[in-house]
Amino acid sequence: MHHDPLSLFAVLALIVAVLGAWTALDLFNRARSHLGSARLRWLGAAAVSLGLGIWSMHFIAMLGFRPDGGVAYDGGLTLLSFLLAAFGTGGAFLTAAGPNTRPMRLSMAALLMGGAIAAMHYVGMAAIHTAATLAYRPALVVLSVAIAVAASYAALVAARRERNLTWRAVAAVLLGLAIVAMHYTGMAALILTPVVHAAHESDTSRLVLAVAVTAGSVAVLFVALGASVFDRRTDVLAAVDAGGVGFWEAAVPLRPPVMSARAREILSIPEDARAGSSEIGDRLSPEDLPAHRAALARALAGEADYDEEWRLPATGRWIHLRGRLIRSRSGRPLRMSGVITDVTDRREAFAALADSERQQRLLINELNHRVKNTLATVQSIARQTARRTPDVKTFTALFEARLLALSNTQNLLTAGKWERVDLGALLGQELAPYADEQVRLAGPAVDLDPRQALGLGMVFHELAVNAAKYGALSTPAGCVRVDWSVRDANLMLDWVESGGPPVATPTRRGFGGDLIEATLNRSLNGTAIMTYAVEGFALSLRLPL
Repeated sequence: MHHDPLSLFAVLALIVAVLGAWTALDLFNRARSHLGSARLRWLGAAAVSLGLGIWSMHFIAMLGFRPDGGVAYDGGLTLLSFLLAAFGTGGAFLTAAGPNTRPMRLSMAALLMGGAIAAMHYVGMAAIHTAATLAYRPALVVLSVAIAVAASYAALVAARRERNLTWRAVAAVLLGLAIVAMHYTGMAALILTPVVHAAHESDTSRLVLAVAVTAGSVAVLFVALGASVFDRRTDVLAAVDAGGVGFWEAAVPLRPPVMSARAREILSIPEDARAGSSEIGDRLSPEDLPAHRAALARALAGEADYDEEWRLPATGRWIHLRGRLIRSRSGRPLRMSGVITDVTDRREAFAALADSERQQRLLINELNHRVKNTLATVQSIARQTARRTPDVKTFTALFEARLLALSNTQNLLTAGKWERVDLGALLGQELAPYADEQVRLAGPAVDLDPRQALGLGMVFHELAVNAAKYGALSTPAGCVRVDWSVRDANLMLDWVESGGPPVATPTRRGFGGDLIEATLNRSLNGTAIMTYAVEGFALSLRLPL
């Protein structure tokens, strides 16, 4: 009998055992990342991979076993040995796959796996038909089982702690060595008694068969690894898509990209349509295209990641496109991978924020202007009240009443943002601080919506302030007359001042004039004509209701 553990058969057996262990542990970790039936499927794949690795190792190693006589195998027992390895390791993986497996449970899994490895070996030996009797040394049999169990425990511990390829390599080598060590320890326990001498089989034929089995096993295991890699990629893409982010990848030099479903949705590419190599650029505006090409060239040269935001003219949506150049270990560019997200909501939020910061700067300016105008109004009210009162007590009463009327005007404007306001009430509140004989209001009831009330309130306030500072309300003899009517759903209003100081056309437009024109002509879609006649200022406005 000949069984050389250092022969080519032993080397091939070790390679298959380690690769089978590596594949099984990779699939085992795939199983741990799944739940339910998916976990069971991956555990089954891990068990089959390890079972195939163990069985192939045993078969290849046995091709190096050359007793004095021919060797044949019982098909049923050979299949049973494979099933023992597959189901035993599957049970061990299932036992150890829990998230919080205790040491005792892990020990049971190792005992099951080690026992399955040993059972596969000895059942496989029982499947041998040769012209010799087989017996075993009990001590070495026990040692072979102990080696299988101990190494299985170490491999399962290492597999559960796997965080990188180093840990998996340690686990795979431990388990592969355990399988091989158990096999050769079991072979060392073998006592072979020849019965009939026969010619040896050809070493060449056995070597060819060993290489063929190795190649077949390696091919199957690589398919299993490929399935694992594909499943990882699928999980990543599913997670990315679930987050509303699209994934894309293109070979270098740039080829038509592979895109996830979300990426196609963002770019409005039908699911069954073939993407072109310039799919992104084709969807950009001509103005953005040069910047896109420059950023892409920098990314392909490895100078910087591609990180740009673009507006898609066809849909009006905004996209954020990121990409990074992937290189081989030697530094050769392989592909570009990246993500694409729809950032329209964010862009719109930023635009709204910018508008808000502008609806705030304007209000601050308006507030400052109103404060100054209010102070001027108060000063004018104080002067006019002082002219018409004989003593301090009367002055105090009239002055407080007029200040309260001014405050009520502000309250009415504030309330006008939320409910309808009568035009006459709005004018009355604004002009209430002034003497009754100086104000004439005439017109029907007209309801203003909040936008109109706020706009006209600002206009009337500005007109009243200007009249108090420079116009008809700045002198006791002055008068402001306001007449309005409604024609064809349009408000027709005339503000006419008389009896005040002589009026001259202003040499420059102030904030008040700009505010009146902007409010009436643009905000309220009306028209306003301001006339600076010598006898008094006048304004005519037309406003659709």
